[in-house]
Amino acid sequence: MWKRKFLVAAFLALAGMPASAENFPNRPITWVVPFTPGGITDTTARMVADEMTKFLGQNVLIDNRGGAGGTVGTEQVARSNPDGYTLIYGTQGTMAANVTLRKSLPYDPLKSFLPVHMVGQSPNVFVAFAGAPYNTVAELVAYAKQNPGKVTFASSGAGTATHLVAELFKTVAGIDMLHVPYKGSAPALNDLITGRVDVMFDYQVAVGPHVDAGKLKVLAVTAPERMRAMPNAPTMAELGLRDMTTESWSCIMVATGTPAAVVDRLAAATRAAMTSERVRTHFEKIGTRPLLMQKAEMIPFIESEIKRWGGVIEKAGLEKQ
Repeated sequence: MWKRKFLVAAFLALAGMPASAENFPNRPITWVVPFTPGGITDTTARMVADEMTKFLGQNVLIDNRGGAGGTVGTEQVARSNPDGYTLIYGTQGTMAANVTLRKSLPYDPLKSFLPVHMVGQSPNVFVAFAGAPYNTVAELVAYAKQNPGKVTFASSGAGTATHLVAELFKTVAGIDMLHVPYKGSAPALNDLITGRVDVMFDYQVAVGPHVDAGKLKVLAVTAPERMRAMPNAPTMAELGLRDMTTESWSCIMVATGTPAAVVDRLAAATRAAMTSERVRTHFEKIGTRPLLMQKAEMIPFIESEIKRWGGVIEKAGLEKQ
């Protein structure tokens, strides 16, 4: 009898053990994107997920859970079962800026999650309404100093990268601009095109078609070097604003407690996706640079970003949300 009890107990213990890398995954994986569909985060995640699916042999399904600047979906993953079947699309906002910007953040980027793999970095393009009375950054700065508070800048929402990069620019350039937040990039660009707002920092994939159509004009890019898609646009560093060299980033993370073997498997799948011809070609087209940092390598980077954007937020005197 005691042998039977021992065998039953042993079976139950084994049944409760986390899946090993050899049989993970044996069902679809959910990748939470904490923003609405259609933006650069969503389109990027879907392409990477398709390539991960090929490596893993199971579908990686995108689940858009927007709200509160990405906080809602991110918190849900932090509270999910740590088995590797729920991933979070982490961003500069959710995993760095929100630490300082939110009054009460319901998760800790480096305690609630384990880093799996970086995804990419995307520089911002600084664009202006086509009819604006300035054609260069220097002319804009001069105009803003002569007309304090008159220049308006749009963003895809308070606390997003498009907002914080503009706040950084205000500090670096020593000017004042009025923030006009929107619920996404598309409505912001619509108002920029019509001249309801004056300038905006956004991604090349979003502004490129409007620039090509002559509806917006490019003042500069925040990339470390000139962008292939916009070779005539100067970098901020070229203009003497080296502190404006900045790129928004994204990553994949899982809830703390996820078995190391499972994290390794997910990291390998992401690496395969990031180095695939399809993803590399797509990233080059949209002006995004693939990042191959993974697992523990990511921690110092995220820590430095928390510090950097915390400083920008505090210096700008932004009200906590």
